[in-house]
Amino acid sequence: MASLNVLITAASRRVPLVRAFRRALDQLGGGTVIVTDVNPLSPAVYAADRAFRVSMASDRGYVDGIFAIAAAADVGLVVPTIDDELTPLALAVPAFTEEGIRVAVSNAESTRVCNDKHATCRMLSAKGIAAAASYLPDQLPADPVFPLFIKPRFGRGSVAAFPVRTARELAFFLDYVPEPVIEEYLDGPEYTIDMLCDFAGRPLSIVPRERVVIRAGVTDRGRTSKDPRLIALAEACASALTFAGPVNIQCRIVEERPVVFEINARFSGGIPLTIAAGADFPRMLAELTLGRRVAPAIGCFRENVWITNYETAIILEEPEIKLEPFAASAGSTVEEVV
Repeated sequence: MASLNVLITAASRRVPLVRAFRRALDQLGGGTVIVTDVNPLSPAVYAADRAFRVSMASDRGYVDGIFAIAAAADVGLVVPTIDDELTPLALAVPAFTEEGIRVAVSNAESTRVCNDKHATCRMLSAKGIAAAASYLPDQLPADPVFPLFIKPRFGRGSVAAFPVRTARELAFFLDYVPEPVIEEYLDGPEYTIDMLCDFAGRPLSIVPRERVVIRAGVTDRGRTSKDPRLIALAEACASALTFAGPVNIQCRIVEERPVVFEINARFSGGIPLTIAAGADFPRMLAELTLGRRVAPAIGCFRENVWITNYETAIILEEPEIKLEPFAASAGSTVEEVV
């Protein structure tokens, strides 16, 4: 059986994702799970086989650094995890491909649209997919209907996202929220739909999850659902945009109809529930990278599986953190955490 080395970028707190790839590689013939992060004390650093400290995703040379690590460590699959790096890595896919490295990232146009909350809703609506009415500040109706919802146009993790109930609140938050986008307020049960597409854009697995309790933008308690409306919505989104690898679609059910308000072209924070329910996205990605056929398995997961999260910790006794310089291209900053 062939082995595979996987590089998970910006791994931070994604210990369950690191462990899921570790299990997948053990089942498929072995390999190494490598992570990168800006902080050598990030928990995922201590769950991985190897770890490198790199510059911020917004810094010049970031992608060069990721490429240098992947090439030197004989990586077959790169898995990006944060919005900031998706488009730069998507643009660099040809260079990675030439080196025989797969990158689990959608194309640059799809990542650009998904990173822009306003563009996402406008594009979906134009294609006949139910999406929240979305406005930039200078597009707001003269007499808007409250409540509304305001958030950063390019934000993530529910940071600076607020319901707006009055004209006075709207005036305040328009000044307070950076680069705001204003959406209609969607009142109904909230869902994240995890979807995995192959490298040709074909959906392989779709798992809706109800977000019963949300904390800091991540599902604290939730359950899987086989609601056919949600599965059909994900398939429609995959027809409207070209995806590759993991995607998560956020929506609410309003008057019996799911309405999208965001799409993130990456793994969701709640992916451990999807994996536990039987849709093993890391294993499917690894098999695709190894050149194996992975048949679509839409709806092949256990319904009504619940997740209830709690905090845990990795304890380090006076850790001796050694940062080894890594030979990378000019402008990149890469150090190995040992």
